[in-house]
Amino acid sequence: MSSFQKIAKEIFNASELKKLQSLSTPIQIQDFLDTLSINFEYDGETNMSPRRVLRHKKAHCMEAALFAAATLWLHGHEPLIMNMKAYPYDDDHCVALYKINGFWGAISKTNHTTVRFRDPVYRTVRELAMSYFHEYFVNTTGDKVLQSYSRPINLKRFGTEWLTTEEELFDLAAVVDKSPHFPYLPSKNKRHLRRADRMERKSGKIIEWRDEGEKMPD
Repeated sequence: MSSFQKIAKEIFNASELKKLQSLSTPIQIQDFLDTLSINFEYDGETNMSPRRVLRHKKAHCMEAALFAAATLWLHGHEPLIMNMKAYPYDDDHCVALYKINGFWGAISKTNHTTVRFRDPVYRTVRELAMSYFHEYFVNTTGDKVLQSYSRPINLKRFGTEWLTTEEELFDLAAVVDKSPHFPYLPSKNKRHLRRADRMERKSGKIIEWRDEGEKMPD
């Protein structure tokens, strides 16, 4: 039993630990996150711990990334996340990273058809980050808006309180936001980008969850 597995037995209750232990692969973690409603933050901005995500059965991308990283940690992976910054008129995105047989993949929570799960086929984190670039566009204009991505951020640096705290994890999110980020494209090439076309923008309007927290029909 790893040191973190011992810690997890102390900080999570039996029901929480059973659920986390049952999600033993990245695919199982992603499948579970897909059952959770998007957190639309009706009552104000949140950044919930993995414990609160389990309780409330909803999450936005950062909350889901923290949950996924915690679960990966329990199963022997490093608890890694990566942040992707968009231009000011679109939201940033955060994913949990995992590595299998030397190749990177990602677990991602989103309400849209794109910027979702990534299989472990990427040799570098940059390769993986670049796989999101083409998909990240504004539906109304087609502008591609990803600006930069972070190096893998190991959540071990934050100790273990973030796993179960009832407080909002705004300080953790601020550290992630201020961490070094690397640009997606040479500035000289920005003017050569093609906007997402009509069909891409049409598919981008498909959502998984209604604002009321109700899952859209298949």
